[in-house]
Amino acid sequence: MNNEEKKLLLAIARKSVESAIQGTPVDVTQFQSGGLGLKQEHGVFVTLRTQGKLRGCIGRLDSNTSLKELVSEMAVSAVLDDTRFAHNRIHLSELEDLMIEISVLSPLKRIENPLDFELGKHGIYLRKGHRNGCFLPQVAVETGWSKEEFLSQCCHAKAGLSPEAWRDKEIEVYVFTVEIIS
Repeated sequence: MNNEEKKLLLAIARKSVESAIQGTPVDVTQFQSGGLGLKQEHGVFVTLRTQGKLRGCIGRLDSNTSLKELVSEMAVSAVLDDTRFAHNRIHLSELEDLMIEISVLSPLKRIENPLDFELGKHGIYLRKGHRNGCFLPQVAVETGWSKEEFLSQCCHAKAGLSPEAWRDKEIEVYVFTVEIIS
């Protein structure tokens, strides 16, 4: 994406966050986009932080909607639907200092060997039965985890599986990359 498209996505995310906090609807059609990048269908995560602290992060691995619509939807969800902050939602007073990070995902690629990925470059999505979990590539950088820790934490904290579930032959592991806009 070019700089103009990135700025537009950030404006859409910020307006969507503001609308969610105020309880008003947001109309992304008001944001005109001539670039192809905003019409393509991608997975997206929107991460919100104030003073470096996580305040919300919600995403979808794929979508059949436009990028600008999905960014708006995930920004609203990061404010209203992240259960980790159900009792401490973002307030309007935080908006000025709010940092917004948009992660635009590549398509998922299944890997046979769960260790066949690059920390900091690849995010992971894993699933076994009806349980699944996902970590963005940034998580590995922020935590300093090894590959094994990255997989174990995703299994346990995100998918509700045992920390060693990634070693099970029945687990499916996928990788993806992101383009970060902040």
